[in-house]
Amino acid sequence: MKVGVLSGGGDAPGINAVIRAIVRKGIQNYGYEIVGIRDGWGGLLHGEFVPLDLKTASGILNRGGSILGTSRTNPFKTKKGPEQIVKNARKEALEAIVVIGGDDTLSVAQKMHDYGLKCVGVPKTIDNDLAGTDYTFGFNTAVSIATEAIDRLHTTAETHHRVIILEVMGRYTGWIALEAGLAGGADVILIPEKPFDIDEVCKIIKRRQTRGRNFSIIVVAEGAKPKGGVEIVYSESLDEFGHIRLGGVGYYLGKEIERCINFETRVVVLGHLQRGGAPTAFDRMLATRFGVAAIDLVHQGKFGQMVALKGNKITSLPLEEIVGKRKTVDLELYDIASVFFG
Repeated sequence: MKVGVLSGGGDAPGINAVIRAIVRKGIQNYGYEIVGIRDGWGGLLHGEFVPLDLKTASGILNRGGSILGTSRTNPFKTKKGPEQIVKNARKEALEAIVVIGGDDTLSVAQKMHDYGLKCVGVPKTIDNDLAGTDYTFGFNTAVSIATEAIDRLHTTAETHHRVIILEVMGRYTGWIALEAGLAGGADVILIPEKPFDIDEVCKIIKRRQTRGRNFSIIVVAEGAKPKGGVEIVYSESLDEFGHIRLGGVGYYLGKEIERCINFETRVVVLGHLQRGGAPTAFDRMLATRFGVAAIDLVHQGKFGQMVALKGNKITSLPLEEIVGKRKTVDLELYDIASVFFG
């Protein structure tokens, strides 16, 4: 059997661990031929393939990024794109495709499955907002990096008596902001699920001042927005899945805080540092388990499924049940974090 593997969307620490697991078990246990597809759905659209063997998959467990590359290509935006993908898959004699990606990439997998392309999905996003799985790989690494940044910012904020705002990723959900903020002892955490009131933020900062705490750390997800307002955008241009480029909420907050209470404020945008570099041990383990489970599903002929983590068990569920849905922040956890605001 010849199996293709692709990674689409934004990179996440752990993609290479998934690829490694698919190659190792696919070749050693099932005798499959594994083929890499370059740059996500774009590679399948344009017929860009690379053989994957045990040597290729060696030494990549701890590497960030993806040895196959990635893209945000949406074949349904190309004239007869789905038909071309099916044609190229048949020409390459691919009998199944393992698709590593987030909601956009997996939504294409679900649609292509309806075109007759046998797909198995592996959930990937540092935002941890995919429905159907308790965790996605890459999230733990992003939280760890953001937490370390908060730890470092604490010392400089306290030394200079400043408010420091850390803007982290999180377009629609605040999982990174919430968990990193709680772990790092942030004084305010702002997430997309709860529009913020700038006056309330300023009250928390002033309350800290009355307690002799002349500095504050604010963690904000890029998709957070003020009450009655909209997300702050970096660019109006859209990607192939219709997403606008967010960014700038941290600077918006900084200006508003200085206007409101005249307190010196600095902004740090963590950006792509959150998704770069080596994955944590947790993400290496989870990605490895996902990769093994994915090639097992291929072997069992269970296509149109996505592997998932439920509790400590790896399971699977139909792609059609998870695409287009979003796992938002557990507000009970946010309530716990709010105990420590100020």
